[in-house]
Amino acid sequence: MSRAFVNEDNAAAQADQPVERQVSAQPNYVTPSGLTQLQEKVAELQTLLGELNAQGDLADKQREADLQRDLRYFSQRLQSAQVVPPASSKKTVQIGSRVTFADEHNYEQTVQIVGEDQADATVGLINWASPLGRALLGAQLGDEVLWQRPAGDQLIEIIRIEPA
Repeated sequence: MSRAFVNEDNAAAQADQPVERQVSAQPNYVTPSGLTQLQEKVAELQTLLGELNAQGDLADKQREADLQRDLRYFSQRLQSAQVVPPASSKKTVQIGSRVTFADEHNYEQTVQIVGEDQADATVGLINWASPLGRALLGAQLGDEVLWQRPAGDQLIEIIRIEPA
C-alpha cells in the first residue's frame, strides 16, 4: 500500500482537532475586573462542555474539541494571572488607569490600560503591551509621548489620568 493513503487517514483525523490558541509570552497582568472575567469565562466553558457531554451528541465532536481547546487556553491564562493593584495615581499612568490624550490636532481620546485578555480597542480597553499601552504606561500628566504606530509615529500629550 502506498504511504500516501496512510497519511490521508492521519490528515483526516487531525483535521477535526482545532489549532491550539497561542499563549502570549508577556507577563499576564490583569486588573481585578480582568481576573473576574477570566474566572467567568472558565466557568462558562466548563458549563458548556458539561451540557454538551450530557447530551451525548456524537455528531458535535468538533464543537467539543473547540470548547476543550478554549478551556485549556483560558485555564492556563487564569493560572498565570498576576493581579495588579487598582490604579491609584492621578499623575502617572498605571495598568488600570483611564487616560485621556490629545494628538497634534487636539483630537482627544480616552482609553483604559488593561491586561491582554481584557483588551477590546472598540470600547477603549487597551492592552498594556500594545504600542499605545507601552507609550502611555509610566507617562505622567502633561507628558508628550511617542506612540509608535504601524501607520506612522504620532506624538500625543497626556491631558488626564483617572484611577480605576
